[in-house]
Amino acid sequence: MQLKLVKLSEQYREQLREMMEEWCAAGEQIVPYAIVKSDYRAFDTYLDNLEIREPTDGLVPDSTFFCLDLDRNRFVGAVNIRHTLNEYLLLHGGHIGDGVRPSERRKGIATKMIALALEECRNLGLEKVLMVCDKDNIASAKSIRNNGGVLENEIETDGVVEQRYWITV
Repeated sequence: MQLKLVKLSEQYREQLREMMEEWCAAGEQIVPYAIVKSDYRAFDTYLDNLEIREPTDGLVPDSTFFCLDLDRNRFVGAVNIRHTLNEYLLLHGGHIGDGVRPSERRKGIATKMIALALEECRNLGLEKVLMVCDKDNIASAKSIRNNGGVLENEIETDGVVEQRYWITV
């Protein structure tokens, strides 16, 4: 499986629709949040609001990429890379948020997608990257560790324990 991170454009409208419909039908929380903060069906507006270019209202500049399986011309997931960390992201969000669509899980995609995201982080000049996941999300923690993630600590908020991993880029 050949994977590539791509920026969303008109040429990927159908791949986006197909992935988002599957994810919505699964009835689960879709991550990263960046891909659900606007309605994907209003494509032009969605595209305009996909990334934050200037810091505002507690938000930091970010980049959103979709993971394209080149062999099947199919979106298999998405990553959102925050260029800097604010106080909230330092504790709860980290630099990279990632998600794999339901039908593509347990295939090693998250590990490969994070590796590709780390290349983008390197391009941004980041030397260390923070990734955070819920302690009970064993698959996510494994994908992070597979990319060199070292557990710094665990933080409990409202009964949810989050693990904070640092990766040297």
